Amino acid sequence: MSTVLLTDRAWPDDAIERAIIEDAGHTLVSGPSVAGDEAAIEALVRAHRPDAILTCWAPVSAAAIDAAPALRIVARMGVGLDNIAVGAAAHAGVWVANVPDYCVEEVSDHALALIFAWARGVARFDAQVKAGSWNPAGARLRRLANLTAGIIGFGRIGRTTARKLRALGLRVVAYDTHAGASASPDAEPVSLEVLVSVADIVVLHLPLTPRTRHFVDAALIGAMKDGAFLVNVSRGPVVDTAALIAALRAGKLSGAGLDVVEGEPTPPIDLVGRDDVIATPHVAFSSDAALVELRTRAATEVVRVLGGSAPMFACNAPEARVRS
Repeated sequence: MSTVLLTDRAWPDDAIERAIIEDAGHTLVSGPSVAGDEAAIEALVRAHRPDAILTCWAPVSAAAIDAAPALRIVARMGVGLDNIAVGAAAHAGVWVANVPDYCVEEVSDHALALIFAWARGVARFDAQVKAGSWNPAGARLRRLANLTAGIIGFGRIGRTTARKLRALGLRVVAYDTHAGASASPDAEPVSLEVLVSVADIVVLHLPLTPRTRHFVDAALIGAMKDGAFLVNVSRGPVVDTAALIAALRAGKLSGAGLDVVEGEPTPPIDLVGRDDVIATPHVAFSSDAALVELRTRAATEVVRVLGGSAPMFACNAPEARVRS
């Protein structure tokens, strides 16, 4: 029997995870539903010395990994790995795995929802009508089929977003940070410089890495087409918040649609409080179907590794080292 630590979760209970873990003969220990900081997670790991960790948002540091001598896997209940010390895990002989494709449709749908809300004024008009204002003459709306969308980051989600935008009649151009990215009939591959110069809408589908932190900075925003709309459904720190606020204040951009914001869960009100910003609380990944799939697959991955197999979606290559 092995111990599995669930550090945190973005859903009401641990029923799915518990059923899968316990049906396999293991014990699930659930931490607080809200993710603790590094020190809190390290203390939780020291207290339970788990054989496996399931984590959603909580930071799993190198110290946390070292505090669990029998640890065999850290499974991310999501796609991004920026909250896990992946290299330290590999050095300790610990697998890191994620669920890379559970929310492709949801995140791409959310990107489109933010674009629609901007192009058709949905959020702004809803607030005005509820406040007692009825002013159709004040509408300044856009025909999507006349616009060009630029997608930065052209993996699974980026390609899906491109397909949906093309179906709506937009021209779509794409830039990927990885050389040799898969081609797509739905987007024209271009350089980053060309993309920002022609795109009326810039959509970010980037992982957060040292290379992509503040990828969208003052210089890149300055090179964007005047009046462009920026959509971020990836990670908040991919965008330099100060540079974005300055561009919005100056009228360089017509607005931003943000599901993720640097500083969340308490993002700067100077950004999310603006009338030209549409903000949602990091929910692009979420749907009833996506959450069931995510939770089931992550817990199943843990059971697979505890049973002696390699994970299906390994994110590192653990060194051959016996931990005891």
